Amino acid sequence: MSRELKTWVSDQLHTLVGFSEANLADYVCGLANKQRSAQGLLTALHEADVPDKPETRRFASELWSRVPRQKATSADKARDKETMALNKHNDSYRPVEADEADEADEVTAAVQQALAAKEKERRRSEKHERKRQRADDKEEKREREKAEAPLDPEEAREQDLRERDELAERLRMRDLANTKTLRGPEAAAQEARLGDSERLLAADTADEKAELLDELRRAARHKYLAEREKKMLEAARDDLADEKFLWNEGELTEREIAENKHKEKLYDLANQRVNISDKVDRYTMPTAYDEEGNTDQNKRFEPLMAKYQEEEGEELTEYQAWDANQIKRSTARVGAQDRKGKTQIGGVREEDYGLVMATDEQIEFISDEIVSGNLQAEESKVAAPTVKQTLAEVRKSLPVFPYREQIIEAVNEYQVLIIVGETGSGKTTQIPQYLHEAGYTADNKKVGCTQPRRVAAMSVASRVAQEVGTKLGNEVGYAIRFEDCTSDRTVLKYMTDGMLLREFLGEPDLASYSAIILDEAHERTLHTDILFGLLKDIARFRPELKLLVSSATLDAAKFSGYFDDAPVFNIPGRRYPVDIMYTKAPEADYVEAAVVTTLQIHITQPLPGDVLIFFTGQDEIESALETLQHRTRGFGTKIPELLVLPIYANLPSDMQAKIFEPTPPGARKVVLATNIAETSITIDNIVYVIDPGFAKQNSYNPKTGMESLIVTPVAKASANQRAGRAGRVAPGKCFRLYTKWAYLNELDDNTIPEIQRTNLGSVVLMLKSLGINDLIHFDFMDPPPAETLIRALEQLYALSALNDRGELTKMGRRMAEFPMDPQLSKMLIKAAEYGVSTEILSICGMLQIGASVFYRPKERALHADNARINFHKPGGDHMTLLHVWNCWAETQFSTQWCFENFIQVRSMRKARDIREQLESMMERVEVDLVSNVGDVDAICKAITAGFFYHTAKLQKSLDYRTVKHPQTVHIHPSSSLHQSQPRWVVYHELVFTTKEFMRQIVEIKPEWLCEIAPHYYKKNDVEDDAGKKLPKMGMGKAGGSRVVERGLVEGAEHRAAAPG
Repeated sequence: MSRELKTWVSDQLHTLVGFSEANLADYVCGLANKQRSAQGLLTALHEADVPDKPETRRFASELWSRVPRQKATSADKARDKETMALNKHNDSYRPVEADEADEADEVTAAVQQALAAKEKERRRSEKHERKRQRADDKEEKREREKAEAPLDPEEAREQDLRERDELAERLRMRDLANTKTLRGPEAAAQEARLGDSERLLAADTADEKAELLDELRRAARHKYLAEREKKMLEAARDDLADEKFLWNEGELTEREIAENKHKEKLYDLANQRVNISDKVDRYTMPTAYDEEGNTDQNKRFEPLMAKYQEEEGEELTEYQAWDANQIKRSTARVGAQDRKGKTQIGGVREEDYGLVMATDEQIEFISDEIVSGNLQAEESKVAAPTVKQTLAEVRKSLPVFPYREQIIEAVNEYQVLIIVGETGSGKTTQIPQYLHEAGYTADNKKVGCTQPRRVAAMSVASRVAQEVGTKLGNEVGYAIRFEDCTSDRTVLKYMTDGMLLREFLGEPDLASYSAIILDEAHERTLHTDILFGLLKDIARFRPELKLLVSSATLDAAKFSGYFDDAPVFNIPGRRYPVDIMYTKAPEADYVEAAVVTTLQIHITQPLPGDVLIFFTGQDEIESALETLQHRTRGFGTKIPELLVLPIYANLPSDMQAKIFEPTPPGARKVVLATNIAETSITIDNIVYVIDPGFAKQNSYNPKTGMESLIVTPVAKASANQRAGRAGRVAPGKCFRLYTKWAYLNELDDNTIPEIQRTNLGSVVLMLKSLGINDLIHFDFMDPPPAETLIRALEQLYALSALNDRGELTKMGRRMAEFPMDPQLSKMLIKAAEYGVSTEILSICGMLQIGASVFYRPKERALHADNARINFHKPGGDHMTLLHVWNCWAETQFSTQWCFENFIQVRSMRKARDIREQLESMMERVEVDLVSNVGDVDAICKAITAGFFYHTAKLQKSLDYRTVKHPQTVHIHPSSSLHQSQPRWVVYHELVFTTKEFMRQIVEIKPEWLCEIAPHYYKKNDVEDDAGKKLPKMGMGKAGGSRVVERGLVEGAEHRAAAPG
């Protein structure tokens, strides 16, 4: 109660009853606080002997309105009772007569004694309460100090291990619920029916159930009417077609002709009404954007967002205008099949040949050898027959088919089987089907088949699903990184080797599999070599598990010895012979030589017959694509149509699938591919293969921590694998752009295993998660360098993924769940502590797509550079990527916005898919999603928490030097910090092109390093030379020459780095 209110009550009591005191005022205020109405307060005042008069009623009404009412506590009740008793006692007082003085003194003494005893009891109670509170405070302080005090190292280790095991158990329980699968329409309908049933059961009252039933009936009625309308239209169309087929107009009467025309008109009108678009150019009544006084923001801003919305079904690319023009030109040249009196199949006129290239540009080849096949040229049918004709016939014509029973018998007899078959023998598509037909998928078991690349896994699964006669994702499915196209019914599962490795986390014994096929084992990828050791161990305690290792070019003796002298099954022969052609002399520019060879094939070789060219990377593919289109542009029907299609790893799945589409009659398809087309996938109608003899190979330096993609000659095994692409559907030719001597003397027999030339951080973390701690004695087929293994362990210890005993920590177990580098995983997990996990999640998604966010077309290079600069944000490249993502998200992920800002929409869509997957994984490992987009320092600290290992400091020479393992590095010209050159930076990766470049860097403060990683950085490691002056750029003769030289080098690097 306020002091003003008590003063007012005291004054009013003086007026009403003639006296007042503090206890009486408190009692009246408490009485008013407990009453529910002014009338109740008035009644209570009358009971307390307050006179009943108009002033009392006014006093009660005003007091009740002014007093805040709340529920009285027990202390208030006791105090009110005491006040009432004291008031009644005071009312009994009257002036004391002289003869009553002694009696009054006795009463007063008794009252004072009682009050003194009560006060003493109150003080004793307060003293006891204070003593108890002090004891509680001491106990709480001891517990807090115990919690804050560093645990004994052994106790801390045991506690972390317990928490790690508990997390692993929770993850296993969530696996089924958090697996993203693609289900068919039947499963979706079943789920919808179950949802409707649950809604009906959840309804509380009969009215709610009746309302819900009416809603479901209306929805079912609308669905039925739509389906009936579709069927009636189909029936009307069939009736019209039958009438035209059965009767000529001369045989019909005028009435029948009029009826048919009337039916045609009705059908056309109904079909137009069904197919009418909501976005046609017609007037519609405008809709208000406020409903019942509340503004609907979506409708309000809909006109502003309209420019970023695409027509339904419209698919734009980042090269929209350029692609449209090229497609138009390409369409104008269609008509090669209608050439009359021109080049015949198998021949060409001299003047036609001269249209494309000069005579001195031709490349001469020598036919050195012919790899035989089991089908002859006259048996081949290059022209694509119907699907019904080919599926059964192709399976029977494959070289593996005669050995079907022998393969099944060998699998039944032996647990591990080495299968060696030529490229095109059909082992990848047929052997899993043979196992399925032999009963290895009974009892809900699966047959798994691994592929080294995601394109191979998707294409082979699609082919097998077609042969089995099921929809992809049902009985036959595939699983690749960030995409799972399987269901509960899947029994044949194709996957990348990395996905099978991740399945070990949730199912260490692979109990759901009855057979595992390791395909294309000769490539010796990093994950394949790890799978060898794990599957070899599992096979020893799971005798019923069948393990098949297959490839076309395989060192069978080495693999057989590794798998305890496993038997080798040979599948001899290939389908068609392949003619191997070598150049007479070495070629200086293999990209130009490949283009010239393609044009020679196109002009001189018969149709049909498509071409497959192998290049080292996306830049070479785009260069060859542009050159081919430029050379064939404008010839119209003078030469056959040439369809040029690229395929590389960064290309989205829908774009990659275009290479499998049938070639139009009278045209030739040219597929420009990296080595992802080297294994497993079969592109129909490929007859000619051009092999420049080079590939990009990843190389890792453990001393510097730098990875570099180096163009190196392919191995003989890869060269033979490439040649095998030509003999799958017809007799083929392989044009090798190198000499026979180079093949025999300069090419290695096999590719160096990837495990010996790559960073092992993620692999060591995965093995630790599987409980494999003794990595030195792990059964590697080819052990990795000890220095690389030690570097990986050191890095994981610095990231707190391992403890000082080399055991996996709770942090490491969380990091292992993310299919990313350990540093990215640590950054994402630690972001929640800084309150910016949503922002770091977006940055991780953008970093996963690499440097393919922006594109820079030559004809609009200046506009593209300006658009890129507009996205730059203070802080570094990570903040720029976050800004790009936020802007795209604000436009509802518009394709048109990407085109206007020179951003690759395909890459952005891929980043969105990755972000969604990572978000579900964060929820799975119990990382909270929190956002604070304005806190740049928190975002940079979260990045530093994962990448403090990658720190560089600006030197006096204006170059950077890494803090640990010192080496000179440079900011990549595409970075937003290229001009500002901050003193301290953290970089995402270190790559070597023309020199050592840091990519995706962010500016940091040196004191953050000691704060975030005190176990890794000491104070003297991060001492900043802020007080020392750095030389100014361009000052002095020496400085000016150095800056000019730097500008020339970086300009050249920027041009080299620009895509296209």
